Amino acid sequence: MSGTVTSNVFKASGVIAATPGGLDWSSAVITGSTLSAETGKGYFINTTSNICTVTLPASPEIGDQIVFADYARTWATNNVIIDSNGNNFQGEPDTYIVDYSTAGQSLNIVYSDATKGWLPVSDDAVAFDHGPPPTQRAIFAFGNSGSGVTAISNLVNSSGVVGNDVSGVGTARKDLTACGYGGDKAIFGYGRTYNMTNKVSNSGVVASDTTGVGTARWGLAATEYGVGLGIFAYGDDDSNVSRVSNLINSSGVVASDTSGVGTVRKATAAASYGGDKGIYAFGEDGDGAKINLSNLVTNVGVIGSDVTGVGTARESLAAASYGGDKAIFGYGSTGGGSGKVSTTNLVSNSGVVASDTTGVGQVRGTLAGANYGGDKAIFGYGDNSGTKYSITNLVNNNGVVSANVTGVGTERQGLAAAGYSTSA
Repeated sequence: MSGTVTSNVFKASGVIAATPGGLDWSSAVITGSTLSAETGKGYFINTTSNICTVTLPASPEIGDQIVFADYARTWATNNVIIDSNGNNFQGEPDTYIVDYSTAGQSLNIVYSDATKGWLPVSDDAVAFDHGPPPTQRAIFAFGNSGSGVTAISNLVNSSGVVGNDVSGVGTARKDLTACGYGGDKAIFGYGRTYNMTNKVSNSGVVASDTTGVGTARWGLAATEYGVGLGIFAYGDDDSNVSRVSNLINSSGVVASDTSGVGTVRKATAAASYGGDKGIYAFGEDGDGAKINLSNLVTNVGVIGSDVTGVGTARESLAAASYGGDKAIFGYGSTGGGSGKVSTTNLVSNSGVVASDTTGVGQVRGTLAGANYGGDKAIFGYGDNSGTKYSITNLVNNNGVVSANVTGVGTERQGLAAAGYSTSA
């Protein structure tokens, strides 16, 4: 026998651990959306067509090592997401999102102990990106039932199932808006014509009214941005259609008015995208014309100037985030009594609005939308020619809208919705 004998270390289980130079590299390039990684192996991961979620071993031992490499320099387009499978990753529990998103990146991780878990020992970009756990549940609340405005709410579980009516808290009103804040809570605000807010705890309990801040108005929209932050913007104060905005901090405190940017509008919609940014789009301008312009919100809450519109101009639509970093606008009114549509427009993770997608489900306007289940969305309730609905339409993590789901709770329109809770 010829060759060089290398030193090998026995693990606690008695199994010989692979040395760094002795890793068993997978001969097949990984192109799928999932990978169950094994210790002592190296993987070339090609994310040209999709994100790849890597699940690490459930019971690693100290010294276990795995290496990943960006085969096609596409991790910046489609990330590699690490699921640490119940173990810590750099000291953070696996409820946190760990993703690697640099082109040409390679990652060498070694398991240390239960405290710190998996640690990168080499990373050619020296990058570690992580964010809070995704929102799992949603809430619809307030609106006009036909017999009057109401403050009732309906909780949505992590599977998209809508619960029965919960007795209302706070001032009954319609044409308000809502968004998440603080990572796992939500806030409803404004409405025809108020400026008070109502916070929602991470267990879905709606609080009583908080004294209003800023211009009272209706037909505005809200979105999350940054980390745990939100913004209310646009709307009609019954005298003028506006473009003022109000920032929401991570404790749910609403700031005073900020001078607006972009075309004034009401009956608009907004959602988060890109993980830490937001987008406003569509609505009705101050002259009553339907618009399809959009305005991006940076991760520090600054609203950008108008972006040329894409898709059918309409108002009284809804929007929500989906897929972890994208958004969808859906439904609304193009004008007139029979002008309701079920058309949707997807928004990429760089904030680009796509052309119309053929509508699915009941045409309607003045509905609401929210994210749920970590990477999915739900549209619910609404109105068409005086008929109010409690039906919902689920949106999967690829942005595909499903057929109508039989309604639960009081039929109504002019309500709002938001995601909350990081617990499934």
